[in-house]
Amino acid sequence: MIRCEKVASLAEILPDAATLEEPVATRARGPEGRLPFTEEMLRESASGNLFGWSQDAGMGWNPSELGGKEMLILSTQGGIRGADGKPIALGYHTGHWEVGLLVAAAAEELKTRGYIPFAGFCTDPCDGRTQGTPGMMDSLPYRNDAAILLRRLIRSLPTRRGVLGVATCDKGLPAMMMALAGMPELPCVLVPGGVTLPAEGGEDAAAIQSIGARFARGVISLDQAAELACRVCGSPGGGCQFLGTAATSQVVAEALGMAVPHSALAPSGQPIWLDMARRSARALTLLEARGISIGDVVTREALRNSMVVHAAFGGSTNLLLHIPAIAHARGLPRPLLEDWVEVNRSVPRLVDALPNGPRNHPTIRVFLAGGVPEVMLHLSREGLLDERCLTAAGEPLGRVLDCWSKSPLRTQLREWLQRSDGVAPDDVIMSPERAAKQGLTSTVTFPRGNLAPEGSVIKSTAIDPSVVDSDGVFRAVCNARVFTTERAAIAAIKGQAAEPIQPGDGIVLICRGPMGAGMEETYQVTAALRYLPWGKQVAVLTDARFSGVSTGACVGQISPEALAGGPIGKLLDGDRVSVVVDRVRLEGSIDLVGHGDVMFGAEEGARILARRQPRPDLRADPALPDDTRLWAALQSAGGGAWGGCVYDADAIASALRCASSPGERREPV
Repeated sequence: MIRCEKVASLAEILPDAATLEEPVATRARGPEGRLPFTEEMLRESASGNLFGWSQDAGMGWNPSELGGKEMLILSTQGGIRGADGKPIALGYHTGHWEVGLLVAAAAEELKTRGYIPFAGFCTDPCDGRTQGTPGMMDSLPYRNDAAILLRRLIRSLPTRRGVLGVATCDKGLPAMMMALAGMPELPCVLVPGGVTLPAEGGEDAAAIQSIGARFARGVISLDQAAELACRVCGSPGGGCQFLGTAATSQVVAEALGMAVPHSALAPSGQPIWLDMARRSARALTLLEARGISIGDVVTREALRNSMVVHAAFGGSTNLLLHIPAIAHARGLPRPLLEDWVEVNRSVPRLVDALPNGPRNHPTIRVFLAGGVPEVMLHLSREGLLDERCLTAAGEPLGRVLDCWSKSPLRTQLREWLQRSDGVAPDDVIMSPERAAKQGLTSTVTFPRGNLAPEGSVIKSTAIDPSVVDSDGVFRAVCNARVFTTERAAIAAIKGQAAEPIQPGDGIVLICRGPMGAGMEETYQVTAALRYLPWGKQVAVLTDARFSGVSTGACVGQISPEALAGGPIGKLLDGDRVSVVVDRVRLEGSIDLVGHGDVMFGAEEGARILARRQPRPDLRADPALPDDTRLWAALQSAGGGAWGGCVYDADAIASALRCASSPGERREPV
């Protein structure tokens, strides 16, 4: 297919009298009617509140209807569609424009009930679109910036009585949750953007991201790649079909009580999805009438519930960054590494969903099997939840779960899953006993060792069972292949380097943490390995993070990062690295244990690392934006990755005071 873009000429750019079809108006009549002011309002109200009504009338609202309670709807909408539904301008990802349909449904519900809805937008990026590109360096920093912007928008409508936040994807949704949690005096409800459907006869949005590596290694042809990549998204709206960061964030929002029951993972564009938006608007009116704020919902107990549900789902490890950030925004203590360890050791994984297996059901099946309420029913029976926590429904969790257990909708959806897909709902969301029989293991392990003295993380439940020993422990001694850029690593995986990656190698990807690359996601690497026949025999060690859909022996968030002096930055090609992950006890280690044919063990490895100098090629990525360098410095002062990569204003102010000597005068640069 030959594409021919038509570039404009100067004549087409300069103003042309031929376009002046009628005289330019210099005045207009303006709105009819009068504003319902009172004498008290004119005497006591701020001028901004009075002028706001002038603006409302100017935007077309009936002046006689002003004075009702105002509700703000914020979303991450993007893209433009025409009246026929076809794109005029694309959004960044599926579900970007469709978010606006949820906003419209919620606004209509509020208006019908006599409220005055306002709507604002802060669009979001797509992590899949930026994988392997410099755009990934802005991914995690965007979350903090968007949360700030969204909170500023909330405060910039001083007359709002409550807030609905509508969001779908990896960073926009956590940012919205942080923004709402940061307004503890207001009633707020989170509206998840739902999920896209799998395409019939196509690959899912996770598998397709490995087509470059599979083609380069001769696994698929050019024609296969072109056809498969075109048929990924079965429907245009919602987040991806797997339990990645976007879907896990929806799950966590509902588990926190921020979203109405059975709202996470709803199929985008369908009636049940639009009904969820209307239910969310109704919930906001109830919370406002009862005086229940988001601060009453997001509590320490609710945060722990969300961590328990995260573990039961087998959720994305990126929520180890986002849940602490939500806690910080709410003004609550952030969960520590020890808290995550304790939760994951006590909570069984109950959900079989992409990418964790064993059958890898898409998220729509999780929704039909009962979604978050169904999982929480199982957890409640095990005594793992605090059922006193308030929810967006205005009632304690215990009552919500009791209503769900008796709901006709629950029965209908579970029966529909069996009829439509031939899948038993109890094979998607399992009881603890059934999950144990199916071999489901707990979700996350936090290895330490001489290469990760401050910890690391691996979604241990997603290691291919065929490379795990009979005692439930993954053990490997890898030949270290050290890379400081993702481009070099993926070239070696594709076989395009002088020394291609081979089974038994361990890819060590450094300088990709906060200081080096904005703590980028490295899904391009893990996806390639998952879908190459020998990829499960290659480990990945990095100071970056992983996509929520990453699988395999992939250890991320190794701390300290290489550029902060971490021993991971001292590894050399040919070093022998031991990776041990106990998927039963949730213990693990990553250690330098040898070099070449010489093995010397972890203790001697620690001594060697202490004597070694950092690699001479350690440096931040040359493309790292100044915006991201600033983010890296601020989040480091605020507690770093294990603290959620947040902006802690008090900690940052303290660090700045300590950095300035008393009486020191600083000249502007």
